[in-house]
Amino acid sequence: MKELAQFAQQQLSLRLSAGQLDALIRYEQELLDWNERFNLTAIRDPQDVRIKHFLDSFTCLLAFREKPPERMVDVGTGAGFPGLALKIIYPRMRLTLVESVGKKAGFCRHVVDTLELPGVDVVQARAEDLGQKAAHREQYDWAVARAVAILPVLAEFLLPLVRVGGAMIAMKGESGPAEAHTAEHALRVLGGRLRQLVPVTLPGVAEERYLVVVDKVARTPGSYPRRVGLAAKKPL
Repeated sequence: MKELAQFAQQQLSLRLSAGQLDALIRYEQELLDWNERFNLTAIRDPQDVRIKHFLDSFTCLLAFREKPPERMVDVGTGAGFPGLALKIIYPRMRLTLVESVGKKAGFCRHVVDTLELPGVDVVQARAEDLGQKAAHREQYDWAVARAVAILPVLAEFLLPLVRVGGAMIAMKGESGPAEAHTAEHALRVLGGRLRQLVPVTLPGVAEERYLVVVDKVARTPGSYPRRVGLAAKKPL
């Protein structure tokens, strides 16, 4: 974890406290233990967990403009990334984790209980359904997702959850710039506007990575998100 702390400070100006490092150690151990019984993540080496899960999650700080999120939703969170890692950094942030797979949602609840993280809701649901519920629609100042869908589809999942004046982050690999270009129409329809593409470098990872940051500039029409599966079948 010392290397993780060094990378975080050098690359993100993030100084991890002893308490935060302890929480990350416990989180890592729970992830490795659960992975022996359930296929939560293909990343199983501890060093890879620290770089490709924890540090990768922390790169969202590059988009926050030094202002911590107040209320964030993480869609398709899997084993809790990036949401739970960011919650450890921002303990006052209210966080909703959305995951449709029961065993992954169960793991997230276990980590929340084990680390005694306040203000975290784990919702087992599809993003299309959640986006039409008043308790969640346009209620978040940030929506994030990693490795969920191509950007035109992902925008239909995330932007309905974001309030006007908020923003979404799509964590992407080398396809980020091309996806941002193809998503221009979808973003416009859904009330979004591309703010920036933030290049991300992780130690020992050769693949190019990007944060695609989209501002919510207008309300999303009530017909979006469409019913489950339609966004993927017929992207905007």
